[in-house]
Amino acid sequence: MKVLIIGCGIGGPLTAMALQRVGIDAEIYEAYGDSAVGVGSFLNVASNGLDALRVLDAHKAVMAAGIPTPQMVMWNGNGKRLGEVPNGMALDDGTVSHTIQRSDLYRVVRDTALARDIPITFGKRLVSFDDTGTGVTAHFEDGTSARGDVLVAADGVHSRTRQVLDPGAPAPRYSGLYSLGGLVKDGGLPGEVGVYHMIFGKRAFFGYTVAQSGDTWWFANLPRALGDVPAPAKSVEAWRPLLVEAFADDFIAASDLLTRTRIDPAVPIYDLPPLPLWHRGRVILTGDAAHATSPSAGQGASMAAEDAIVLARCLSTERDPGRAFTAFERARRERVERVVAYSRQISNNKAAGPVGRVLRDLMMPFFLKRTASQTNLTWLFHHHVDLV
Repeated sequence: MKVLIIGCGIGGPLTAMALQRVGIDAEIYEAYGDSAVGVGSFLNVASNGLDALRVLDAHKAVMAAGIPTPQMVMWNGNGKRLGEVPNGMALDDGTVSHTIQRSDLYRVVRDTALARDIPITFGKRLVSFDDTGTGVTAHFEDGTSARGDVLVAADGVHSRTRQVLDPGAPAPRYSGLYSLGGLVKDGGLPGEVGVYHMIFGKRAFFGYTVAQSGDTWWFANLPRALGDVPAPAKSVEAWRPLLVEAFADDFIAASDLLTRTRIDPAVPIYDLPPLPLWHRGRVILTGDAAHATSPSAGQGASMAAEDAIVLARCLSTERDPGRAFTAFERARRERVERVVAYSRQISNNKAAGPVGRVLRDLMMPFFLKRTASQTNLTWLFHHHVDLV
């Protein structure tokens, strides 16, 4: 069997590595010229994601490029402590969730795939595909094509493969938030090393953690209408005064940090409503292409890693693509849709209005105790997947 994988972000290389482990050849096709250049800020790889990476012997390189972040403390804009929750649950060897620059994660998984002799071709933007029933041919924007037995979409929330597979599929949902982030040396904000501080501010949401080096890794979620961006639209500097203003009335002294930090490009946050169709014939959607989640639960990369392993297992157990894909969807749909809904609930709290903020601050301690405690998040963080 030969598998064509569309997308060389996180899920694409991990899927290829998982397939290789079960004796299936895969080739990756990436739309951009280099999948790791200038892509996003940083993200969380939760303990369940690291557990999945461990199955592929890819966890050590990811952890070495990131920083351990096992705990989160929640605050409101007035400085009231709303509660504390685990950012993942330690694995049996003590491994905890890590935060990593997105470009570093892309680079690590890409380079690991290349080191394992997995072919990756850049500059191949999918336009369409033909499924003949006995194979699939992918057609690219540059006029070239590639043929395989199966096509796996790992091309993200705005997946071209999904558009071709199901033109009537629900569109990605905008969360109402733009996300920005950055890194600054000696940020001047209080906090224990490796603990995330999450501030539900009066106008926006601010989060940060302090690394062992003393660097402060920060991000902000600003409620804005989609497309309502400062001019010039592509200048990150145009966002700086908006960030300073957004947190001017909050207890956290972020203004000094925001005036001197590097700012990564702002991106609108999307997720996907439940899709009626994950696969047809010899083509299947995985990762964000099938079930994109907002970053609020810190599970996007981890869901992609879990998908990679489960899909490889299904294809090794059942070589008929239709039956393998059905087994994959049966194993994954309920879990990933629960993650998307959980993350969306957190995102909605970030964009609360004046009345909503009062209710949120009253209910947040109860919510954290009931749904975000160590015990109640076992379903999320102690989910193990394997190739057998």
